[in-house]
Amino acid sequence: MILLTGATGNVGSALLRRLVGSGQPVRALVRDPRRLGPERVRVQIALGNLSDASSFRNALRGVTTVVHLAAAIRDQERERATIEEVNGLGTLRLVRAAEQAGVERFIFFSAIGASLHSESRFFRAKAAAERAVEVADMDTVVACPSIIYSPGDPWFTLLGRLSLLPVMPIAGDGNAEYEPIWADDAAAAVMALLDGKGDGTRRIELAGPERLSYNEIARVFLAVKRRHRRLVHIPRPLVRWGLKAVEEIQGPLAFATWDEAELMEIPMVSSRGTADVEALGVRPQRMVDVLSP
Repeated sequence: MILLTGATGNVGSALLRRLVGSGQPVRALVRDPRRLGPERVRVQIALGNLSDASSFRNALRGVTTVVHLAAAIRDQERERATIEEVNGLGTLRLVRAAEQAGVERFIFFSAIGASLHSESRFFRAKAAAERAVEVADMDTVVACPSIIYSPGDPWFTLLGRLSLLPVMPIAGDGNAEYEPIWADDAAAAVMALLDGKGDGTRRIELAGPERLSYNEIARVFLAVKRRHRRLVHIPRPLVRWGLKAVEEIQGPLAFATWDEAELMEIPMVSSRGTADVEALGVRPQRMVDVLSP
């Protein structure tokens, strides 16, 4: 039995389809089963979330492998849990519960660039979670992706809305570089790990075939949508002030938070490029090919 967290997310939904299609028994740890769509009748469901450690016991019953994809890039008002509590403490608790339940393998999604010294709360929490996974008494793999995307995801939905303006606003200078990887390619890499490829590997980096700055990503998106917009860079202090004000007014309904915007100014590139992904038998696609109709 495989326990999958983050099954409704970008990579999780793509991975869940592959797992169900392969006939592997899957249990999804979710808050709301309805968000699983048609897959909810094809998998076992465990109600819970990372901020509720009491839900782990039932979720882990009979599980041999955990694929831990769930993460938060903003504070969770509904659960009254912070980024640090969900990504850091939540992962630590899940690791310990998995050890106690006799889980044999634990695959964890961190992020390229995660560091305890990062200016980003998200990256600091991911780095702390990495340490908990790496010292666990299980066979573990830490997968570190660059920015992950899929057509219609919340990030591209926001870009789509911004692209309807007379100009395209970009937070900061837009020069931070990434190696974007399509969620389906990341899911294929996880399937390869589950199928035994890369045995003995403890850490992999998941990067797409192109190194693109945030400015270049915006231009790729505009070109695919055939929208001609000039990029206008908003000074970082002004972005921070504006988004903090939006958070105060809209709370969890805010269209974006400062913690999310800050991630768009921190590079996420691999020194190995696509080598780790291709070693698993996956040839990642270019962003323009994925987004083009």
